Amino acid sequence: MTARYINPYTDFGFKKLFGEEASKNLLIDFLNSILPERHQIAELDFQNPEELPDLPEARKAVFDISCKNRAGESFIVEMQKAAQHYFRDRAVFYSTFPIRKQAPKGGWNYDLQPVYFVAILNFTYDEQEDKQKFFREVSLKDQDGEEFYKKLYYYFFQMPRFTKLESELETRQDKWFYFLKNLESFDDIPAILREPIFEHAFATAEENRLSLAERERYEADLKIYRDNYAVLQTAIDRGLAKGLEQGLAKGLEQGLAKGLEQGLEQGLAKGLEQGLEQGRTEGLEQGRTEERAEIIRSMLAKGYVITQIAEIMGMTEKDINAFL
Repeated sequence: MTARYINPYTDFGFKKLFGEEASKNLLIDFLNSILPERHQIAELDFQNPEELPDLPEARKAVFDISCKNRAGESFIVEMQKAAQHYFRDRAVFYSTFPIRKQAPKGGWNYDLQPVYFVAILNFTYDEQEDKQKFFREVSLKDQDGEEFYKKLYYYFFQMPRFTKLESELETRQDKWFYFLKNLESFDDIPAILREPIFEHAFATAEENRLSLAERERYEADLKIYRDNYAVLQTAIDRGLAKGLEQGLAKGLEQGLAKGLEQGLEQGLAKGLEQGLEQGRTEGLEQGRTEERAEIIRSMLAKGYVITQIAEIMGMTEKDINAFL
């Protein structure tokens, strides 16, 4: 079944929603749902998303969306589809371009305009599950947690961690991320999103409204997205299988070692117990033997003959002679 709305995780889909003049009001509303009151945006101008380096041999940067408000504040908005080991490093690297561009030729007092980096991530970069967060706002702070620099901000949203249902949506930010997370699966506009800004977003995202050229670009991007997803899932499945295999092998190895250790420990304990019991038994038997020998020798000293002693002791004459 063909989806009614485009996939916003594709390059085409994301830029169609937030990167065109006709949908600029969507980007403004989306960013205002993220930013605190003191950073609210009234107007935006799109910038060239391709940032060239100062030196020909240096690396350039290509943003998904780059824009400025009328106060000169810069906004970089990225949709990151696949996990990267150094995504945070990449975010810092990207943020240096709008910072360096502010340096004019000639005299300058280093007064900078704020830069905001907004990243919507279709993966979870936090490795420890108990530390995973859907939303993380990052700024420069000192050792006491007080803000040191108020002109550089990073906003990270880990989409797999957004699990709210329609009945749980409370804020405008909730609505936007619910929209992005579920857009491709919607058959119609949910009741909670029936307001002008989201109706505009749904209309923008409707596949049937795409031109032939747009549809071809979208299909190409969608194929790349699906191929990347398939490769990622294959890697995950293989990783899980390999992890399970290694885990079983390690578990068996540790289990055998533990079993041998416990077996040796239990064997020593059992042997000691049996040895003590045997020693006690043998000691008692030896004590009885020595006691009988002493009685026999005493009776002989008193003039009893062997036949008499055997009868009194309940032993044979052979047994009596063995003590002599």
